[in-house]
Amino acid sequence: MPPVSSKKFIWGLGLLSVIIAKPALAQQKEGDPVETKSPNSDYQSAFKGQTRAPGVKTQTAITATVITSDLKSPWGLCVLPDGRFLISEKVGTMRILKADGEADKKITNLPAVVAQGQGGLLDVNIDPDFANNRMVYWDYAEAVAGGNVLAIAKGKLAANESSIEDIQVIYRALPAYRGPLQYGSRILFDKQGNLFVSTGERSGNDIRMKAQDLDAAIGKVIHITKNGLPVANGPFAGKAGALPEIFAYGFRNPEGMAWNPVTGELWEAEFGPRGGDEINIIRAGNNYGWPVVTYGIEYSGSKVGDGIQQKEGVTQPVYYWDPSISPSGIAFYTGTAIPEWKNNLFVGGLGGSHIARLIISNNKVTGEERLLKDKGERWRALTTGKDGALYGVTDSGKLYRIGK
Repeated sequence: MPPVSSKKFIWGLGLLSVIIAKPALAQQKEGDPVETKSPNSDYQSAFKGQTRAPGVKTQTAITATVITSDLKSPWGLCVLPDGRFLISEKVGTMRILKADGEADKKITNLPAVVAQGQGGLLDVNIDPDFANNRMVYWDYAEAVAGGNVLAIAKGKLAANESSIEDIQVIYRALPAYRGPLQYGSRILFDKQGNLFVSTGERSGNDIRMKAQDLDAAIGKVIHITKNGLPVANGPFAGKAGALPEIFAYGFRNPEGMAWNPVTGELWEAEFGPRGGDEINIIRAGNNYGWPVVTYGIEYSGSKVGDGIQQKEGVTQPVYYWDPSISPSGIAFYTGTAIPEWKNNLFVGGLGGSHIARLIISNNKVTGEERLLKDKGERWRALTTGKDGALYGVTDSGKLYRIGK
């Protein structure tokens, strides 16, 4: 009988065991893309380096330490002026942790949230003048007539730090929808103290085209004042039938936003379906394509719409992934403790179970690294701490310190 390659037959205890010898994996070469899986489609990128950038590796010795492990589905993460952390939990509470991760305060008097599917208490951020006015802003899934919406609220952190005072809902992203998916969302402040908020298009085939409609606030980046009013002179101000608070449109599920410290521009990350996760630079009035233009395909395997990847008048992503990594919170590293990370963009991967480090040069991604894949975590939000380390919260309820 001729030998059977890659199989060994072992007899023992009257049973036949079959061991399949796995072929040795090819050693990844320096500069090869970190993604080794085949894409979901044969779509072609619009320019070189738009996907599968060369792989890079951090040379500094890095440690990842869990400093808290009892959070309840954390979603938003921001640093208070004294170095402590304010964290939102999807169930409808907020936590204040000391800089070392020790529990400090719990805030429970917040408006009721729809904590179903991807809904709940989502992002949280503090007023740029928080040290003086103690104002906190957050967004959440709110039940309303006709379904639920992404609502944006504000209030003052009480002196005892265990409650929020004078809570007001300042904005609701209409229309309402009964589905529990794809709200977005992140909250950032501009230099004038106004809010940028990203909103999801709510996922359903019967509503996602609203991402292209200027009379709907879903699938958008909106620009509002601290009182929820449109910031004056927006790109669609005065346009008939358009919401004046819309800053940009055509988004699927944008769960990441961050300011680029080099250019001062607003960067965004969003989920595609199967493939087509994107990193975008958000510019006034631009259309980012969803669901007309995308590098992703439907979960069923069919094309999204007409299967278009480039179209005149639609802004191309700076970078995209296929297969998906499911990007959530993003942060530019602004610390000095790890010089080689300076101004790199870090992307929390949910389905990818890693943090993607992207090297940016002239608004292009020139290198990618996958960090902490061995942890098996879904990374929800990231930020640079006062000590220069990178901090991240995970769906499993952990707060990590990542640094030297």
